[in-house]
Amino acid sequence: MPIDYETLENIPRLLMEADLKPLQGDRFQPTGFPDLGPARYTAPDGNEKLLVESPQSVANRMEWACWDQGKQEIIEELKGLPYIKVVSSDGKHVTNSLLEAHRINSEYIMGGKASEQFKSLFEEEIEYRKDGRVNWRKFWDALFKYDPNSLLHGCFLEEIGGRLRVTRAISGFIEATGVREAESGGVKNNIVQPELKGGEGNVPYHRTEFTAERITAFFNLDLALLRSYGLAEHAKKLLIALALFKIRRFLSTGLRLRTACDLGVVGDLKVTRPENGFAIPDEHHLLTECQKLIEECRKTGLFAKPPVTEVKWQEEKKKRKEGEREGTEETEE
Repeated sequence: MPIDYETLENIPRLLMEADLKPLQGDRFQPTGFPDLGPARYTAPDGNEKLLVESPQSVANRMEWACWDQGKQEIIEELKGLPYIKVVSSDGKHVTNSLLEAHRINSEYIMGGKASEQFKSLFEEEIEYRKDGRVNWRKFWDALFKYDPNSLLHGCFLEEIGGRLRVTRAISGFIEATGVREAESGGVKNNIVQPELKGGEGNVPYHRTEFTAERITAFFNLDLALLRSYGLAEHAKKLLIALALFKIRRFLSTGLRLRTACDLGVVGDLKVTRPENGFAIPDEHHLLTECQKLIEECRKTGLFAKPPVTEVKWQEEKKKRKEGEREGTEETEE
């Protein structure tokens, strides 16, 4: 089933949701935060709610959907999609713009730990001047050229200039409704010396999990934002198809959020806005659409050549000890 782009043309947001449930039993472990623990809150209707997975974490997991961890490269089906790869002085993979917290603005790409060559090249391409107006069209075109995912997940290029920001176009979170605590516990056993003190012997611990009447994953694709970039039609379509593929792939492969939080989808991904019955293609058709659009963008010169841009990581030299001369080694008497 192809994507009905025409239906999406005048819609500002595409809102989606999917019902989830624990794969086994009823209990699950939500995300937690320092000095806060689980994020519980009460809805206006009095319902007890719980944040199961934060927008930041869901964004990371959707980015992982395109990455082959075993091969340390983009998944085979998306080969040709541009991204920036950081390599060490001996050519080994260090990180990349698909996985870095700040994407293209990673300190390993634009910061002090990176080669200045790419940063200078990027500044020239977008014609950035600290005392001049930002040419936003060139900025968006350059992001699409080197790392289209930065247009989907957002970036802030403060390494170049504090004005260079892109808002997140695709976002998601998981929350539970009608939650109740499920208290349990356990013991960390030391089978050799169980009576040791300071946490080294047997240590009993308390554990709080939760049950819920409903667990829901919510997704929001900002179509108006994508249109505002003024990209070529096939470039805009690629961003839409890629965003929908990431959602589908996350729901099919990425719902083991933690050891004690393994979820599955109940039914199918539903569109809640627009309300005119827009249907989201399955994962296979979305991937095929992405491949077709990647090739169109390549042929029309919208991508970097080669699509994977390598940036050298400038490894910091170890500081010499006081009195030690450069080029000498310490020896033991």
